[in-house]
Amino acid sequence: MGMTENLLSTSQWVITLLIFLVILVRAVRSIDWQAVRTDNALQHSLFGAAVVLGFVWQLRAGISAGLAIHIFGITVITLMLGWALAVLAGLLALVITVITGREPLIMFAANGLITVMVPAIVSHGIMLWERRRDFRNFFAYIFFCGFFGAGISVAAAGVVMCLMLWTSGVYTFDQLVHEYIRYLPLFMIPEGFVNGAFVTGLMVFHPDRLTTLNQRRYQ
Repeated sequence: MGMTENLLSTSQWVITLLIFLVILVRAVRSIDWQAVRTDNALQHSLFGAAVVLGFVWQLRAGISAGLAIHIFGITVITLMLGWALAVLAGLLALVITVITGREPLIMFAANGLITVMVPAIVSHGIMLWERRRDFRNFFAYIFFCGFFGAGISVAAAGVVMCLMLWTSGVYTFDQLVHEYIRYLPLFMIPEGFVNGAFVTGLMVFHPDRLTTLNQRRYQ
């Protein structure tokens, strides 16, 4: 989902930009830049994720203005890299969509907040919840962090987007319910399946790529 035109008021655009910048600064300060510089595998994961997302996000289905739908994939990137690097990879992917003309530059902050930051933060929160619960079955990581986390993250992003469009006066609440909100469960299922499948594959074949996975916990 992404806003392909400027549908926000000036005050909303400024507030969105400020929130975007606060989260971005927090993410940049949270990144272990020494590890990024020295770990070739981490670099490959970071830039590879950005390129893959950038091209996957070219594919979307439009409902109405500002209500375009596409698979995020941010949850699996968050589990691979951590939330801060996932935000960086997602924003790099968003740059690709701007360059290809799929997203307007003026809506970069709004789309970055909705498409990248909200899903990454929600996925990170669910991962922390799963870790605190101290489950000893690796299926808990796959289900809660992968499938469930991805579904909840796309729902959260959709709700944030609807709130922005509703408060800007672009759509009434009834219109949003009719044209978008009632379809959210249908968006959650494929998002959860895609991310859960990738998390399962990585857990089986390349568990070292999931930096948030504590393998010793599930032994």
